[in-house]
Amino acid sequence: MPKWVKILLKVVGGIIALVIVAFIAITIYVVYNKQKVLNLITAELNKNLNGTLSIGNIDPTLFSGFPGVSVTLKNVTIKDKLWATHHHTLLDSKDFHVSVNAMALMKGKVEINKIEIRNASIDLFTDSTGYSNTSVFKGKSKTNKTPETNADSPTQIKRFELSNVKFVVDDRRAQKLFKFEANDVKGKMDYPATGWNTHLQLKTLVKSFSFNTKKGSFLKDKLLQGPFDINYNNKSKLIVVAPNKLHIGDDIFTIGGKFNLATDPVDFTLNIVNDNILWKSAANLLAPNITKSLNMFNIDDPIAVKCDLKGSFGPGDPLILVTCNVKNNTVTIPGAKVEHCSFNGVFSNNYINGKGLNDDNSIIKLYHFNGSYKQLPFTVDTAFINNLNVPVATGVFKSHFNVDNLNSVIGEESLRFTKGTADLKLAYKADLVNYRLNKPKLSGTVIIKNADVSYLPRNLHFKNTGISLKLTENDLLMKDIRLQTGQSVVYMEGRVNNFLNLYYTDPEKILISWQIHSPQLHIGEFLGFLNTRRGKAPVKTRNGKTNLNNQLNTAFDKGKAELHLHVDKVYYKKFLATNANADLLLADNSIRVKNVSVKHAGGSLKLAGNIIQKGAVNTFLLNTQIDNVNTSNFFYSFNNFGLQSFTYKNLKGFLSAQAHITGSINNEGNLVPRSINGVTTFDLKKGALVNFSPIQLVGKFAFPFRDLDNITFSNLKGRFDINGDKITISPMQINSSVLNMDVAGVYSLSTGTNIALDIPLRNPKKDTAIVDLAERNKKRMRGIVLHILATDGEDGKIKIKWNKNHGKKNKPATEFVN
Repeated sequence: MPKWVKILLKVVGGIIALVIVAFIAITIYVVYNKQKVLNLITAELNKNLNGTLSIGNIDPTLFSGFPGVSVTLKNVTIKDKLWATHHHTLLDSKDFHVSVNAMALMKGKVEINKIEIRNASIDLFTDSTGYSNTSVFKGKSKTNKTPETNADSPTQIKRFELSNVKFVVDDRRAQKLFKFEANDVKGKMDYPATGWNTHLQLKTLVKSFSFNTKKGSFLKDKLLQGPFDINYNNKSKLIVVAPNKLHIGDDIFTIGGKFNLATDPVDFTLNIVNDNILWKSAANLLAPNITKSLNMFNIDDPIAVKCDLKGSFGPGDPLILVTCNVKNNTVTIPGAKVEHCSFNGVFSNNYINGKGLNDDNSIIKLYHFNGSYKQLPFTVDTAFINNLNVPVATGVFKSHFNVDNLNSVIGEESLRFTKGTADLKLAYKADLVNYRLNKPKLSGTVIIKNADVSYLPRNLHFKNTGISLKLTENDLLMKDIRLQTGQSVVYMEGRVNNFLNLYYTDPEKILISWQIHSPQLHIGEFLGFLNTRRGKAPVKTRNGKTNLNNQLNTAFDKGKAELHLHVDKVYYKKFLATNANADLLLADNSIRVKNVSVKHAGGSLKLAGNIIQKGAVNTFLLNTQIDNVNTSNFFYSFNNFGLQSFTYKNLKGFLSAQAHITGSINNEGNLVPRSINGVTTFDLKKGALVNFSPIQLVGKFAFPFRDLDNITFSNLKGRFDINGDKITISPMQINSSVLNMDVAGVYSLSTGTNIALDIPLRNPKKDTAIVDLAERNKKRMRGIVLHILATDGEDGKIKIKWNKNHGKKNKPATEFVN
């Protein structure tokens, strides 16, 4: 080894040995001058205190602060002057390690290089009057001092560490509470002329982060880990936290902020950003009442969120501004799931400046909101939800879709679409109850084109349907409606007054008023109206309310429709009428008919009544008036009214009649046998009885030389009482071209026919020359009179026999009348 290296090593070794000896000497000095050192440290720390600082004991820590001297202060407490009143100790540390400059200590001064606080609690308390135990720290003197004379300059700490330290900020006046459990906090500080800078590494557990203790804590039980770079400027008194990444639980945020110490109370601004966080994770960082509400929603994939907080440590909530960006995501809301959803969201608790930072003045704005609900695409340019205490949602809803996609939304209990398109543009305003739209007020239009739709409760099917709906604030207007089913085409316009109010509160009271015109209407295609409605009972939701589908079904099932019809041509089986007008009221399983008038068979018909629907059979009550219709055509159109022996082929003339009848009709529109009851009167003019077999049977042996195939009569009046399959013929005179007769009795559609006929044998042609009607009536029954009885035969056909019971007992069936 070269000689100079040996010399150098000896010199270095000597210096190290000297330093070690000096260090040991200083340590020994501290040990033997413990009280003096304790007094020096206490005096130094008390420079900026306005209260009581006590240190239980002091022990040097050999080599721990080398080349400085480290001491451990045991049981260090700092209390303000009013501690006896509030009992909140500002600092209570079991182990308070201080590293000081050794040379300065030899000169009787203390320069603190590092502080370590372990197993301690720091409690910053402010009572309801605004007094704080931090007043224990003296404020800086406002007098100008030179560096030489400024002996009271604040202590500069270059490094610090916190381990197992509980830190509390309890502000009773501002109702704020911040609690942290610092597992490990390490920091380095430097002191430029402008103020100070620090870099610290944080690992702490949040026990409370409450800006308002009444609303609960943010970040509850979340672990914070990450670095911070902090700068303080003496002139502006501004603490600036540079943006840096911080772990909060399992998520990473970029957090920065500012604290203005020039204001009282201190103002602050915090900026929090996360470009990739799950909705549930973000919700769980907030206060419990907010988390509970937000957990009713969900967004499947991560979203980008930015939060700006601006406020003070005084009373009141901070200004909150939250923005988020959602792209092609799945959003779940109470009662629905929106797919392919995108929007830009903004939350603020300062909707209108000057009205306070609170829930009443809060607003949620959703810009360019678009998505798909059950295959129904929609957009909302701007949606607002303001006043979170009594939330109100507003916006304009737009959508264009194939109407068959509506089936999954409204259910298939009332309407089912199979073709067509729909365009919606609806402005809405609604209260939010349990985060669901409640009774929204709507205005706008719904236009449906080229749709095929079935109305299931009535088993009706329409094709090429067009509908235009216009919603005002209160009413529903329906225009340009075209319905086609089979050969029938119907054009409709309608109106529902007070629609929305009734729809949400009492759908049974909805009344639709329709104006209907049809160039041709085939009634057989609308026989579904004879069917009993097949609606199901509304299904209750968990909160006891019915949902949208149920409300719609109830409106269809229980609501009423008032129809005012004008039809150019009406077809039903063999029936044809023209210029038909009618007023109908469709209610719950009933149809009320009034003011019905049609042109038919050369005359006119008027009718009123109602139909009650009961399962497969419908009961009806009808009042009809028939004026001057062609009898043969009339009977043909109504399928002979169920008669078998008397058909449209047997009758000619022009009929006027009135009827008041009840009966039953099945769902196919056919009369139920033996169901008709009532009374009908008729007046037949210019009539003829053609090939009527009961008369022909009589004529074979009573009038063999008269033409009974075509019996004409000028005027025939009568009354029939109908009771099921029995028709009671009130006594009726028939004056015809062939014979006169008096008829009375019962005609049965099954069995029980018993008709008495009194027929004079004289030829009525001889009486045509008699002008005096009274004289003619006297002679009509003179001469030989046959008393015949038409009854049931064994073969089921009508049998003609002598009426042995005519008149008195044992009186012959044939008599001579003078």
